[in-house]
Amino acid sequence: MTAGIDFTSQEFFRNPAAAIEKLRASGAVVDAKLPIIGRTWITTTQDIAGQVLKDSETFTLRKDGNVAGMRWWMPRVIRVLSNNMLTTDEPDHSRLRGIVDEAFRRRAVLEMRPHIMALADQLAGELFSDGAPADLMVRYARRLPLSVICELLGLPLADRPKFIAWSNRLINLSSLAGFVLLIPSILSIKHYLEQHIEAVGTSDGEGLIGELVRARKDGAQISNEEMVSTIFLLLFAGHETTTHLIGGSVFELLKNPALRDWLEEDWSRADLAVEEFLRFVSPVQFSKPRFVKRDMELGGAALKRGDKIMAMVAAANMDPDANETPGRLDLARRPNRHVAFGAGIHFCLGHQLARVEGKCALEALFKRWPKLRLATAPADIRWRKRLGIRALEGLPVAAQ
Repeated sequence: MTAGIDFTSQEFFRNPAAAIEKLRASGAVVDAKLPIIGRTWITTTQDIAGQVLKDSETFTLRKDGNVAGMRWWMPRVIRVLSNNMLTTDEPDHSRLRGIVDEAFRRRAVLEMRPHIMALADQLAGELFSDGAPADLMVRYARRLPLSVICELLGLPLADRPKFIAWSNRLINLSSLAGFVLLIPSILSIKHYLEQHIEAVGTSDGEGLIGELVRARKDGAQISNEEMVSTIFLLLFAGHETTTHLIGGSVFELLKNPALRDWLEEDWSRADLAVEEFLRFVSPVQFSKPRFVKRDMELGGAALKRGDKIMAMVAAANMDPDANETPGRLDLARRPNRHVAFGAGIHFCLGHQLARVEGKCALEALFKRWPKLRLATAPADIRWRKRLGIRALEGLPVAAQ
């Protein structure tokens, strides 16, 4: 690990700001050895993170067709499901992104807010239906975005337990052994999506999957494997990061009731608050790895052609040159310069949906349970040992 920092440790996840400050003292671009990824450079400032994310000519996601970060020992099914717009350069990126963008536009995400609020209110009301204390991650933070993305894609809510089980296995991926244990689940996911796409192809399927199938029938250039990997990306990226945004936001509010009370006084403040949670919680900690295409100097580091580099989103969001006192949670922060959704051509497709879900989740939860509290000491809360995602293992809460 770099500068004595283990990016999968409880110490790091509990206080990222302290570790990031130490890391930045080593340079704007530092050498690291990360689990699974291996040797790579990582950025520690927002300016240089932006350069890496936006300059797709110099920092490329693939080399000779191979995705950066993929290792020779990874099974083919992993490569198939990784073959999506998030891991492609131009022109394939624009081809795939354009197909999905068009389908998203037809869904009118912002008009879904009343429905998302109704779902959140229903789930908030059911939070303690199995007794107290309740695990907010299981009972609420995961269920809301998963329900929304299932409806958006046109996947049956009855299959939600499968998606939850698969998500839990994916989020625990942190080692070679984890990859081996994950293969049966990956194969099951692929088989499930292939069957669903085939079924939609013989009927008038609803949701984004139906839109994508019809687009292909109308001539859109997307292969069977790309269809599967795109839906895989939308399903899991479409709810996983929002799950941990919601969980991390609630945890911060329960640790600081004064902030919770400030937000409850006026829910129009939720727009600012969610932007700050995106910055401060930083559910996505790192970008996808990229290859350096030429020898160059970047942030004082000498990079060689073929080296790997990752933009550290969490460090960019904690950069004092971008935001004053970045280690302080300020729900009224304005302006708020974060890169939680990335930058450049790979800027997050679901940014509007994530923001709406984050706001609805907080408002519905605290209107239903205004005195919600942690059912354990904050020091007892733990995070999953997963590089790149800041994910709570659980969040036990009580009503009074």
